[in-house]
Order: sequence, then structure tokens, then C-alpha cells
Amino acid sequence: MAEPGTRAAEAAADRGWRLRHLPVLLIASALLATAAAVVGGVTRGADGALGAAAGVAVTALSYTLTTVVLAWADARDPQLVLPFGLGVYVAKISLLGAVMVGVASTGWGGLVPFCLGIAAGVVIWTGVHIWWLATVHARRVRR
Repeated sequence: MAEPGTRAAEAAADRGWRLRHLPVLLIASALLATAAAVVGGVTRGADGALGAAAGVAVTALSYTLTTVVLAWADARDPQLVLPFGLGVYVAKISLLGAVMVGVASTGWGGLVPFCLGIAAGVVIWTGVHIWWLATVHARRVRR
């Protein structure tokens, strides 16, 4: 069993570990946004293309914000992760709800593709993150 503080010392020596997965997830999101725009454009025209791509972008922005805030909080004091995580979650969900109500009230034709883009973004981000943890990160930990 490792001595107390050993993992903290290792983490301090490797400051980038908290954000190391972010580029892979952002690339996957960009690829998905491109594909979503094509599908949205083919099925619903320009509004569909914009809505689908914007939905993926909202998801990527949301998860990126959470990742950066939690990495910052963890780097300062691990006990800050829960309050900052909950605060960011409440703020994001409140803002997303307000945006969705605002967009829905306009009657915009890209609303359904926007919602589908959000859902696809969540699935892809989560799947790629699980893949990254199970393969790339797992290899680093075993060394």
C-alpha cells in the first residue's frame, strides 16, 4: 500500500493529468458536430444543420467548462471539487433550461435537431471518455 501523500506528490509532479483527456474529447465532438451538421442539413435544411451542430457544441462547451472548473478546484484543494462541481452543474442546467425555453418560444425549425445534437454529444463524449479511461489512462496508471 502506498504511503499517505504519495499519490498527491505524483499528481503534483504531473500537473497536466487533470486535463490530459480533453483534446481527444474535443476532437471527437468536432467530428460529431460536422457529421451532425451534414445529417441535419440533409434532413431539415439550413436550420437543421445549424441546430444539430449547435447542440453538439453546447454539450462540448458544457463538459469542457465542468472539466476545467473541476481540474482547477482539485488542483487547489480536493475538498473544493464537490461544491464547485455542484455549483457549476446548477448554473449549467439553469442556463440550458433558459436557452431551451427561449429557443422553443421562437418556433425555430432547428429546435429538434438542436435537442438531438445535445443527446448525440452526450453519448459521444461519454463513450469516448470511457474509452480513454479504459485504454489510454489505464496504460499510464499501470506503468
